[in-house]
Amino acid sequence: MTDEVGVVTGDLEIATRLLNAGVFDVRVRYAGAEEWYTVAGSPVSADGRSSLAEELHEHVVEYLTTPRPVVGGNKEPTSLRGFLTP
Repeated sequence: MTDEVGVVTGDLEIATRLLNAGVFDVRVRYAGAEEWYTVAGSPVSADGRSSLAEELHEHVVEYLTTPRPVVGGNKEPTSLRGFLTP
């Protein structure tokens, strides 16, 4: 789920970028595309520890790529709301 265009599916790339003091922006784009979209619920916090960037990125990727429950015949969209908050 993104702030700009809603649900995106398919072959995607995920990027995390340090904003300040352990707060990270999380974006997604279609593989090879130029335009990035903000993942709903971004930014996320690593409890003020900017040294956790790589670990946080791996955790975010795992979280966003884990299938969600099926509700009404469709998988629920994934966002970072409730994941970690600054």
